[in-house]
Amino acid sequence: MAERDMAERVLEVMKKPKYIRNIGTCAHIDHGKTTFSDNLLAGAGMISEKLAGKQLFMDFDPQEQERGITIWSANASMIHEYNNEDYLINLIDTPGHVDFGGDVTRAMRAVDGSIVLVDAVESVMPQTETVIRQSLRERVKPVLFINKVDRLIKELKLTPEQMMERFTKIIQDVNYLIQKYADDEFRNKWLVNVENGSVAFGSALRKWGISVPFMKKHGITFKDIIDYTINEKEDELAKISPLHKVVLDMIITHLPSPIEAQKYRIPKIWKGDLESPVGKDMIEVNPNGVLAAVVTKLMPDPHAGYVATARIFSGTLKTGDEVYLIGQKKIQRVQQVNIYKGPHRLQVDQVVAGNIVGIVGLGEAFSGETICKPDQIIEPFEQITHIFEPVVTKAIEPKNPGDLAKMTAFLKKLEREDTTIKVKIDEETGEYLVSGLGELHLDAKVERKLKEIGIEFTTTPPIVVYRETVTAKSPMVEGKSPNKHNKFYITVEPIDPKIEEAISKGDIPPEVDFKKKHLDVQKKLIDLGMSPAEVKNIWLIYNKSMLIDNTKGIQYLNEVEELLKEAFRNVMDDGPQTREPCTGIVVRLINAELHEDAVHRGPGQILPAFSHAIMSAMMKAEPVILEPKQIIRIDTPSEMMGGAIKEIQNRRGQILDMEEERGVTIIRCKLPVSEMFGFNSALKSATGGKGFYSLIDVIFERIPKELQDQTIKKIRQRKGLPAEIPKFE
Repeated sequence: MAERDMAERVLEVMKKPKYIRNIGTCAHIDHGKTTFSDNLLAGAGMISEKLAGKQLFMDFDPQEQERGITIWSANASMIHEYNNEDYLINLIDTPGHVDFGGDVTRAMRAVDGSIVLVDAVESVMPQTETVIRQSLRERVKPVLFINKVDRLIKELKLTPEQMMERFTKIIQDVNYLIQKYADDEFRNKWLVNVENGSVAFGSALRKWGISVPFMKKHGITFKDIIDYTINEKEDELAKISPLHKVVLDMIITHLPSPIEAQKYRIPKIWKGDLESPVGKDMIEVNPNGVLAAVVTKLMPDPHAGYVATARIFSGTLKTGDEVYLIGQKKIQRVQQVNIYKGPHRLQVDQVVAGNIVGIVGLGEAFSGETICKPDQIIEPFEQITHIFEPVVTKAIEPKNPGDLAKMTAFLKKLEREDTTIKVKIDEETGEYLVSGLGELHLDAKVERKLKEIGIEFTTTPPIVVYRETVTAKSPMVEGKSPNKHNKFYITVEPIDPKIEEAISKGDIPPEVDFKKKHLDVQKKLIDLGMSPAEVKNIWLIYNKSMLIDNTKGIQYLNEVEELLKEAFRNVMDDGPQTREPCTGIVVRLINAELHEDAVHRGPGQILPAFSHAIMSAMMKAEPVILEPKQIIRIDTPSEMMGGAIKEIQNRRGQILDMEEERGVTIIRCKLPVSEMFGFNSALKSATGGKGFYSLIDVIFERIPKELQDQTIKKIRQRKGLPAEIPKFE
């Protein structure tokens, strides 16, 4: 298909949301997503069929090619003909490595359907669970592709019956995860099923794919597939049953168009009034409606500055339009609107609702930013939140002080591109503290990129981020302003674990300011056991903690409310014991006395009074330090199991369960992040190079009593704080 012809067909279909499918690939690392994406693009005539699977068209960054893994999600739009109709498929190929899971989360906001790839040999792995969980949180419907089936035939030499057993187990495991993580109304509707064709099998490397409906239609049996594979005739099989045809047909049949998907996705990802004009426009995918779009990715481009990837939910975006960025409170002009073709972009004049586009000119945007028209400002979309929090931090300093401004600008941009990277300046040391999901995350996205732009720097060894919390209710504490004219009486206590879990799972947003009525959040809190009267008094949810106003009729309180929230946020970001973030705390304002003259209750009086009161109350509520732990799965040959277990025990690890499968022992265990640096190479040497581990979850647990004091001392020393914790009287 000539590029111009392709562009014209794309432009034609883009106007018909019924014929659009926005989809993402998602899988555990090395289960074959990028090779699979190559096949789909080759089938759509976008790259050479010979190169499909070798070109790794979507891994176009030099670092991705060198490391052999996907680091950034990549977009491509393609046309597929089905029942004599052209369909536009906007595909996002996402990373599989857990350190780049933030890219998966952001991509899932842009798409309506996902293709979950599972390696037929390895089966469902920890990152398979994570990506299914991420996609279902965004109400993205899955279908399943079981990849590398040729290895079952050639390497494991399984019989058709054994293969069917293997497939059945994989399908059951995927359906178990769908039932575990999907919202109630989709739990049974979205289960994948061999008979209806929402499951396909094949080999992305060998370019063939098959599904039960395709087998019935073309008279192919499993025995035929085994014969072709054993007799090295997979090229012939790929002609009879091409992977791209089977999979693209499955996408069109089983994954929703924007018209279907936006009806149930908008209420989940946008908390505005669904009866308002923009609410109705988004649910109807109205191209002539109010503009509403969300940025899901920001990538630097050597020629265009920054290219923002956005999903348009309603309205039309044209070259030259002025748009308003709600989070940044800025107006910017759209210089170009593009459609994606991997590393290339085709420029178009305008794009309508239901599509994923590239936009040049929104250099001030960030991932998760809401775009609208300056004269039609809308309620912003829900924040895009990743399942895991950043737990590894490094302090970075430029070797040449003259590079400081350049490094600062780079880190600020990086935080906008990848919202799972957090940058903080340590006021005491002047160091830049950069936190990410793991060592590879920081190495690939921070250290490598700094070298590329010519900045020489020094880094500290990785630092672990701890949390502070309380385990009892404090007595009432009084906080006085420096001028003694304002007094606050507060208590602190641990939050209800059910509420903390709901915030962790994403059922309740991580930050909610109740200045606006958040009726859905209030209902969830009542369902979790809070009384309606109590829920009405909540001012703020932040860092899995709550600020509640239990006062009655205090004069001028509404005038200092925002300052009290600011003080609460400050303490939740920097706790009293170690200046680490706090979590799981309820702060109750019981009473207050405020000076009648506004001059005497400014920020300089209110902020220290309230901050000190919270810290003082926390110190009286049996404060503890929580350390991050990774729950991991280790796969090792059974004869090497002893070496792996020794490594776990040497690092304060705890084995949760073990099972054996065909000479491989699978160990699930829990390890403190502080003990995990260098774990990968230690595990390799303990298992003769054959053991590997995958992350299942990150949790925070109380540090053992005997380690608490020395950990607090170490953190305070590292931060240049006095050895003794202040009394906060």
